[in-house]
Amino acid sequence: MTERAGKTRKLGNGTIVAVCLTFVVGMLGMAYAAVPLYEMFCKVTGYGGTTQRVEQASAVILDRKIKVRFDANTGPGLPWTFEPVQREIELRIGETVMVNYRARNNSTVETTGQATFNVTPEATGAYFNKVQCFCFTETTLEPGEEMEMPVLFFVDPAIVEPVETKNVHTITLSYTFFPHERTKPVASVTDAAGTDTGKL
Repeated sequence: MTERAGKTRKLGNGTIVAVCLTFVVGMLGMAYAAVPLYEMFCKVTGYGGTTQRVEQASAVILDRKIKVRFDANTGPGLPWTFEPVQREIELRIGETVMVNYRARNNSTVETTGQATFNVTPEATGAYFNKVQCFCFTETTLEPGEEMEMPVLFFVDPAIVEPVETKNVHTITLSYTFFPHERTKPVASVTDAAGTDTGKL
């Protein structure tokens, strides 16, 4: 093998290694980005029954009515009783209504939970709009504390247009509360400055 051929072969091997490393790094980056990208996709499209979050109520209300059923669950490790105050309501499509869920901490210590949610049929997720919901933030309950938590929502009138949703007469809104580590408040700049000053 000539010296030139040996250099060419080494160069070829180096290129292959570089390509492989780039591929591995790229795959790792995609893995980390997959979850937030998937969540964003679900929120925008309603895929998997993910509901929409909106800032204001619908300006259009149809004469047609739709039923909404409410489901409540608690995940392992959360000693709560969690249930809807009403099991089902009937509302006009586009009408903004408020319903309540009720949670009680059955343990002897303070516990914090965070609710996940979805609707079925899944295709209706893109049209189920929440203006206010306890699921947007974590919930902390003292020992034995009971709390009613509101959900303010409406069903988008556009639900009557697509083939897959125009004949839907009932939607089920389901929540599951899971244990969640309570978010610790960030120390203020003033406190930090005061602490630093005290050390001088």
